[in-house]
Amino acid sequence: MAKDNVSGTPDYEALIEEVLSAYPEKSKKKRAKHLGVAQADPVGAPDAVTGIASKCDTVKSNIKSIPGVMTIRGCAYAGSKGVVWGPIKDMVHISHGPVGCGQYSWSQRRNYYTGTTGIDSFVTMQFTTDFQEKDIVFGGDKKLEKTIDEINTLFPLANGVSIQSECPIGLIGDDIGAVAKKKNKDIGKTIVPVRCEGFRGVSQSLGHHIANDAVRDWVFDKKETDYVAGPYDVNVIGDYNIGGDAWASRRLLEEMGLNVVGNWSGDATLAEIERAPKAKINLIHCYRSMSYICRHMEETYGVPWMEYNFFGPSQIAASLRAIAARFDETIQARAEEVIARYQPLVDAVLAKYKPRLEGKTVMLYVGGLRPRHVVTAYDDLGMVIAGTGYEFAHNDDYKRTGHYVKEGTLIYDDVTGYELERFIEKVRPDLVGSGIKEKYPVQKMGIPFRQMHSWDYSGPYHGYDGFAIFARDMDMAINNPVWGLFDAPWETAAPAIAAE
Repeated sequence: MAKDNVSGTPDYEALIEEVLSAYPEKSKKKRAKHLGVAQADPVGAPDAVTGIASKCDTVKSNIKSIPGVMTIRGCAYAGSKGVVWGPIKDMVHISHGPVGCGQYSWSQRRNYYTGTTGIDSFVTMQFTTDFQEKDIVFGGDKKLEKTIDEINTLFPLANGVSIQSECPIGLIGDDIGAVAKKKNKDIGKTIVPVRCEGFRGVSQSLGHHIANDAVRDWVFDKKETDYVAGPYDVNVIGDYNIGGDAWASRRLLEEMGLNVVGNWSGDATLAEIERAPKAKINLIHCYRSMSYICRHMEETYGVPWMEYNFFGPSQIAASLRAIAARFDETIQARAEEVIARYQPLVDAVLAKYKPRLEGKTVMLYVGGLRPRHVVTAYDDLGMVIAGTGYEFAHNDDYKRTGHYVKEGTLIYDDVTGYELERFIEKVRPDLVGSGIKEKYPVQKMGIPFRQMHSWDYSGPYHGYDGFAIFARDMDMAINNPVWGLFDAPWETAAPAIAAE
């Protein structure tokens, strides 16, 4: 079976050349810039927690995919509606355009929330203006107005509406901003137009940026809020509560004495976003999708921000201490108490699962922060990262990755379907962590797989309790006896031809 093979390819540079050889010369030259191997960093200081200082930012990133290759990226609409705005539970999010975009992005991210669906929470509901041919020809502004009126009548407890533009809206030039201003005056609720047409930018990353800008322009400073901030108020930014992650993170922060006044945007309300500038600090989980609004709040309102990582006990403890250092000795002492309280759980998890997982190799290909943040959770279990890469990273993401992955790790940016399958076939890791599109081809290779976008219907993976679930799931995938029942395709001998 595949996981019994010797893992790792000693010369990843040669492997990259072999994989690129299938392309025409022009495409080969372009794709070569996106593939590489983590190098020693001659000037960078080792990370205080991981002890690692490698150089991963030699690969090119945030560049348009080559037409004709099977990219795994999403679009700007997916980045805005699917990531940033969709989890805000007390707003209705309209997919403005034909029905398909809303239908195929409907409730895909497992953003957990509290509330009563259809009454005061709307995350798992789909709203669309359902464009037809006549709407393309004559415009959809009036239809959008009617949709907002119907929503206001049918769902009176909805506190606002966001308008998520699909591709045709940008092509026909509908003025959703004018509609938003008009309906805001008519019904007195927050209406946010988001120009996130799918064709904009190179990936879903621009959709994140556009969504952040929409918060800045259409939510902040639009209403008077009587909220009085306390000395320990914090915002959790860029945690979308996939499988309950934000709840696990919030529990730890509150146990150490902090007051989480807003969570962006998993299980979030519009009020949490409106009062965000009053917090003492922004704690950012997904840097790529929410760094823009954090920088804006720092520049405009003087709210500082810092990254944290709640994947795996070593990073959880380091993050709790780093966060506590921004506050007084009371918070610092309580952070140590929290770490000590969960240490028996950590010890039990490592005692049970580390002997079963130690030395197993992993290849990752996901978006956001996961290609680097989850690395230390695997490290804590004694597992080895053979390769990692991002769907839509920017150069600063790869710079940050140098503190997590060791020299010699295979690095791939916007990897194509062909490249990823060839890398997996040659490296033959014990586990692959990627998205739903990659799950079934990898399993058909005879290699264990975990869906690392939405935790394969499991979770949470954040926090100490989440680490126990994470370890269990990795063990369940790798040590499942099913992998002994068939061989990987490249190991199957050709069927014998019967003699005539």
